[in-house]
Amino acid sequence: MSRPEYELLSRLRVGKPARAETKIRLIEEDEATGETAAAYQYFRDQTGRQDVPGILKCFGTNPAFARQMVDISSSLLFCEGALSRQQKELIATYISQLNACPYCFDSHGFFLVVHGASKQTVNDLATGNLTKLSESERELLLYLGKVERESFKTTQEDVQHLRDLGWREEQIAEAVHVAAMMGFCNRVANAFGLPTQDFLSAI
Repeated sequence: MSRPEYELLSRLRVGKPARAETKIRLIEEDEATGETAAAYQYFRDQTGRQDVPGILKCFGTNPAFARQMVDISSSLLFCEGALSRQQKELIATYISQLNACPYCFDSHGFFLVVHGASKQTVNDLATGNLTKLSESERELLLYLGKVERESFKTTQEDVQHLRDLGWREEQIAEAVHVAAMMGFCNRVANAFGLPTQDFLSAI
């Protein structure tokens, strides 16, 4: 099923994305064979995006896990749930900024705008400025920052504070899941040295 952000990308892009120079070698689409090629095709079939993103190529050496990453991201991040897509992309962009991941910040900042946020919101997130967000959004992000950096220090009082601001239990849980997934992706992207795709510069 095609996603709106990928439909917009297909209209904005001219030509094939450049091959990335990375610290750890990727298996590029034209080099993929066997199960890796099948995993890349699985991504195309599931998302409608024809060029395979660098983050998925990071798992090209483990095609079974690459397929699982497509499924996990589709069922956790790239869908409506207890949280809206916009809320999930807000979390993904914020966590990517905390982890200084240019690849993921650019991608999810772009997705955040596609799903209704302003470009100014992304610019504010880039500098860690949360003052223009609602109190409930700001406090959720600050809590998730604590989860990302010092999860062992989170308390029942932290969670109760979010409840008091109107966040439901399933929303808090899903927010933690999204933040944790993004932390994982940020680390992989940074370790491989994925460069930004410059999605944000196109809008």
